Formats: sequence, structure tokens, C-alpha cells
Amino acid sequence: MNTKMQTLLPLLVLTLCAQSLHAISIPPKFDGFVYGNRPAFDPDAIIIEAFMDPVCPDSRDSWPPLKRALHHYGSRLLLIVHPFPLPYHDNAFVTSRALHIVDKLNASATLSMLELFFEQQEQLYNQPTHNLSRAAVVDQVVKLVVNVVGNSFETSVRSGFNDRKTDLATRVSFKYGCSRGVYGTPFFFVNGFVLPDAGDAIDYKGWRKIIDPLVGVHKHKEENYHFFL
Repeated sequence: MNTKMQTLLPLLVLTLCAQSLHAISIPPKFDGFVYGNRPAFDPDAIIIEAFMDPVCPDSRDSWPPLKRALHHYGSRLLLIVHPFPLPYHDNAFVTSRALHIVDKLNASATLSMLELFFEQQEQLYNQPTHNLSRAAVVDQVVKLVVNVVGNSFETSVRSGFNDRKTDLATRVSFKYGCSRGVYGTPFFFVNGFVLPDAGDAIDYKGWRKIIDPLVGVHKHKEENYHFFL
């Protein structure tokens, strides 16, 4: 991707975000999928919010080190993943919608579905699907979904793509990201504060550098918290 295009794409997202926010309404529940079997907004946890596009290579690359950090810190961290379908990824909306469909069928499988999209995302890039109809792409996505939720749910998964509620939920996810100033993926917030270098994957050492001071592993002086201010 040339430099000019890299500059224009965030502007495209911000323009679409601005248009979307004119029609935003408050959803009945907080957007996103919680990692692991944990209640959202644990007051004792450090909350990481990750905005990710299932067919974004940078989102894919950011997932393994983030999971490693989650396993290292255990209950000290709470992760909420927000799907954020980028408009220049042709199949971002349908895969993000699939996450909402899976979440309705089996919430414990939602992030496993995200991982499978990351593993298989190259088949859903713009170029390989350029000549496919929307129905053909949905069929391809359904086949991936049933690998996670089971063949017995195939009819429910297919009907989910005709359910207005899953369409609206996916739109809410995009609008919520817009309301937070998200313009690319991956995009991270820690305890409500945005991390720099949006759109870039953070490696494991990077997560340790961010989280260690917050959990008191190292007793830094107060001025070392300037990273978040």
C-alpha cells in the first residue's frame, strides 16, 4: 500500500464514522465480547479493550502476544474485544456479523471463532473473493463458523445472516468504535485510555511494559505513568 493510500484510508474511516454517529442510538447492552468466563467490568481488574477486524492482518498478528499477556497476568486483566469492520476490507462486516451470530448461539465460542478467522483470513481477503457474490462469501463464512459451533447449528447460523438483530448489532459495534475515536485496527484502550501507535500490533514485551507498572510488579515512581497521560 502506497503512502498516499495509507494517509487517505484513516480519513475514509473517520468520514464514515462521522456519518454513522448522526444515527447512533444507545444499545441495550455494552458492546463487545469478554475473554474467558469472567464478568465484565470487574472493579479489581485492569480492563483492556481491543478493537479488531477479523480480516485485518495486523489484528491477527496482535492476538497471540495479547493472549500470552492475558495468561501471564491471569485475573488481573479483563479483555473486551470489540469487532470493528474496516470499510476497505470487503468481508469485514460479514465476519464481524458472524461473531455476533456465534455469540448468540454459544458465547463461549465467540473468540474461538475470531481466532479461526485469523487463521483462515487470507481466503477472505479482497482479491480472493473479488469475483464472488455476497451469498457465496456468506456461504464460505458459514462453513468456517460450523467448524467452531458444530454442524448441528448450521441452520441457525444461516438464519442468523437474515436476522435484522445481528445486522444491527454489527452496526452498533462499528458505531461504538467511531464514538471512541477508533479509525483502524488493532486499536487498544487500557482502563479507558487509548494506547499510542493505533493500527500496529503490540508484542508481548510491549504488553509487559504497559501492564507491569499497573499491577505493581515494579514500583515505579509516579512520573513513569506519563505514558497514559
